[in-house]
Amino acid sequence: QVQLVESGGGLVQAGGSLRLSCAASGRDFSTYGVGWFRQAPGKEREFVAAISWTGGSTSSAPSVEGRFTMSRDNAKNTVYLQMNILKPEDTAAYYCAAVRYGNEWRKVVGQYSYWGQGTQVTVSS
Repeated sequence: QVQLVESGGGLVQAGGSLRLSCAASGRDFSTYGVGWFRQAPGKEREFVAAISWTGGSTSSAPSVEGRFTMSRDNAKNTVYLQMNILKPEDTAAYYCAAVRYGNEWRKVVGQYSYWGQGTQVTVSS
C-alpha cells in the first residue's frame, strides 16, 4: 500500500517555472514506477510524464517535451516534476500515481494502482 501526497502547485505567469513534489508513504517505494497526469476542467485526465521504478528512464507527453523533467529521490520517498517555460494551456490539477514495478511507458490512467489528491497549477497569460 502506498499513499501519495502532491505539493508545489500554485499560480505562475507564463514563461515561469514550478516544481511539483509527490511524497510517498509506505514500504518499498523504490519498487514503484510513478506517473504524473493532469486534468483541466471539462477535460479527461491526461498523461504528462512517467519514471521507471529503477529511476533510470523517463518519458513525457509531446506537449511538455523539453519543458518538463521528472526525477526521483528514493531516499526521500519523493518524485519531482520540474516544469519550465509554463504556458496557460498547462493550467490543470496535477496528480501523481504509482504502480509496482512500473516502467516509463505506462501512460494510461488505468495502469496505475495508487493516486494522490492532486495539486492545482494555474498559469496566467
